[in-house]
Parts: sequence; structure tokens; C-alpha cells
Amino acid sequence: MLEKIIQIKGRNGGPTSMILAGVHGNEPCGVEAFKRLLPSLTIQKGRVFFGYGNPEAIKRKVRFTEADLNRMFKYRTGIPKKDRRSYEYQRAQFLKKYLNKVDALLDLHSSRKVKNKAFVICQANGFDIAKYLPVKLVVSGFDNVQPGGTDYYMNQISKIGICIECGQHNDPRSLKKAEDAIIAFLKARGHIANNLKTKKQSYMNVYHMYVTKNPIFTLTKYFQDFEKVRRGQIIGTDGKIKVGAKRNSVILFSGNENQPGQEAFLLAQKIKRVV
Repeated sequence: MLEKIIQIKGRNGGPTSMILAGVHGNEPCGVEAFKRLLPSLTIQKGRVFFGYGNPEAIKRKVRFTEADLNRMFKYRTGIPKKDRRSYEYQRAQFLKKYLNKVDALLDLHSSRKVKNKAFVICQANGFDIAKYLPVKLVVSGFDNVQPGGTDYYMNQISKIGICIECGQHNDPRSLKKAEDAIIAFLKARGHIANNLKTKKQSYMNVYHMYVTKNPIFTLTKYFQDFEKVRRGQIIGTDGKIKVGAKRNSVILFSGNENQPGQEAFLLAQKIKRVV
């Protein structure tokens, strides 16, 4: 059942959209939100596809089984050969068939960080939707430093890709945020009547991702997402290399890693508008 894409059509013509949950199988809020909302959800205009991103990982309650699905939406030549043999790569090809049919995507995620705040990831083409979503922060720039996600793919084919980080994995507030985001997205897209007011939001841009070079990368401390780091501050040690911030920034998605080529952390800065 998880492998199938669910389609809900309205009585009237309108836009076509897609909502994904469980692209990472250990992020349950979107999956649970689907369980709660879909049995009674009515679409007034257009059609909406609802998909469980990574069914096998969802069943096992792991981030992925062989490769990170949210890095499999790059061009084939940008994906290592071993990853092109993975279940996740094949799943990405399946999901692309539906992404090609729609004009906008909402992808629901959550974080292992205990005090994680909800935020939206999108480029400028998603502003008119993001302003209705239940968050105070919009972050851009991921396409340049961390390509390969579902939103990246949508942007590459000149469509709208939006991800929302709903909070910590098992926090009940993350589930509520996911439900609210789904309804707000449907309203913003015109699938159901839009009685929402736009949110007052601030903006950040991700400008750097550090990828490990050695077998062991260790953070100097536990960093919360969006914690401030100073120019010159040492963030971690990559083998014998001390890795620091070159600008006053905020850090996100940081973690210790145990092999080369891993995404250790991202750095971002506040901006007046998304670039």
C-alpha cells in the first residue's frame, strides 16, 4: 500500500500538485499526517497526488535502506554508480514520473535535533506559497550547496519545489505542523478555499556545506540548528584538520560522521530577501 501513489481529484478543474511524506523513513510526522487527513480529505479543484517517498525505509523506521533518497534526484551522472544500483535510486525514478505531471510539490520532513524549529526550504519561485505555510523562517540556497532533493528536481524542471521541516521527529507538535502545512499548501494552491492570512517571515540563505575528507569527523560540541557561530570559530575536527566558520553564520544539519564524503554541516546567513 505504501508503494502506491494516492490521487484525490476535485469536482472542478484546477491545478495539479503533489505532497510527499517519508522521503526519509525515520521522519514520521508526514506519514502520520497522511493517516489522519487523507481518509476524510476533500479536494474542490484540480487534483493532488499523495505519495510515501521511501516505503521500505518507512517500514524499517530508518532514514534510508541503501542510499539517501533525497540525494537521488540529480542527473544520473552526478550520482555514484553504487547508489544508482540502490532501491532509493529506483524509487526516485518512479517518483519523477509523478513530479513531471505536477506544477508544485510539498515535501514533509522532520529532524533529530531536540529543539529544532520549523522552517521552509524553497527558492524564490515558491514565495507565494511559502507565505501561507505555518512557519516564521524561509531558507533558500540548498539547490546550490546540497543538490539532489525533491525540491531541487522540481526547480530544475522549472516548477515549484517546497520542503518543510516540521520540528523534532517524535514531537507531537511536529505532527500538528505537518497537518497544518498540508492544509495551508492545498489552500495556497487553490485546491480548497483559501481563508488564510499570510505569515510574517524572515529569510536565510545557505551558502556552504562542509563535506568530510577523512574517516572521522567530530564536532567540537552539540550544535542546535540555527545556532550562531562566529567567524574563525572551530566547528569540528576532520581527521587532523580543524574546520571553522569563515563568516559569522548560523549552523544547521550538523553531526559527527565516520566516513569520508559525508555532509557534516551547513552554514547560512540572514538576508533581507531570499536570493
